[in-house]
Amino acid sequence: MTDFFTQLYDEASLTITVIVILVITVVAQYLLKRAFKRFENSRARTEIEDPTNYRFIYYALLALIYVTGISFAIWNIPSLRHVAQSMLASAGILAIVIGFASQQALGNIISGVFIVMFKPYRINDRITIKDTLRGIVEDINLRHTIIRNFENQRIIIPNSIISNEVLVNANYNDDKVCKFIEVSISYGSDIDKAKSIIFEEIEKHQFNIDIRTEEDLEKGVPRVTVRVILLGESSVNLRGWAWAADPAGGFVMQCDVLESVKKRFDKEGIVIPFPQRTISYLDESPHKEL
Repeated sequence: MTDFFTQLYDEASLTITVIVILVITVVAQYLLKRAFKRFENSRARTEIEDPTNYRFIYYALLALIYVTGISFAIWNIPSLRHVAQSMLASAGILAIVIGFASQQALGNIISGVFIVMFKPYRINDRITIKDTLRGIVEDINLRHTIIRNFENQRIIIPNSIISNEVLVNANYNDDKVCKFIEVSISYGSDIDKAKSIIFEEIEKHQFNIDIRTEEDLEKGVPRVTVRVILLGESSVNLRGWAWAADPAGGFVMQCDVLESVKKRFDKEGIVIPFPQRTISYLDESPHKEL
């Protein structure tokens, strides 16, 4: 009977110990999450806009808490102690990754570390991948990158894949963006007047910025450049270069200027032509009988 109660006590103690370890693990991750949120809010108030580094560190610490807690819980179960020994051997976390993660998962973690180190893109950057996937980087964690597209959908790409892709980063080192205002006019329309209208509509837009240097100002370089770029089959194609401080403002400016240019063209008698074709019919006279 004594052995029975002793065994029951040991099993109860083991169960309580494992539960306490798991509870401590959950509480630790909760406290880490709260501390991170406070830290992130304080950084936001100081207008520091790149949370990439500390967001990635947060995920690494979160993984460390879970792995450590689960490892100690397993260690206290005698039948699983040999598993815990292999998990906690050497560097611990590296052993866990190698023992339990697949090669692809390990590649995602390593690629995530390289992304955070070399920063081809950061959180809140606007990027384009494969010319079809466009959006704002919302998060970079140990496994994947989350991109929010302009339809408010989330694109989830493993780090090992996105690190090998050619991408366009609109915010890399410089947020300024140049938008092309391209309009076609008919051959009978006044080119100088059309160029003047495009110039004025770009220049007066609230998001247009002046990128001229002191040397450009001394030389009298205009704030906005408008040129003829193509003599098409049925139109003269014009392009205005419009600069904005960031991609969001550039998109709004491009839409607004295209609309205002169209209205000005209608008012000033500048024609935006439809494609035209000239068709000639051969006069096939009937063969004369011999």
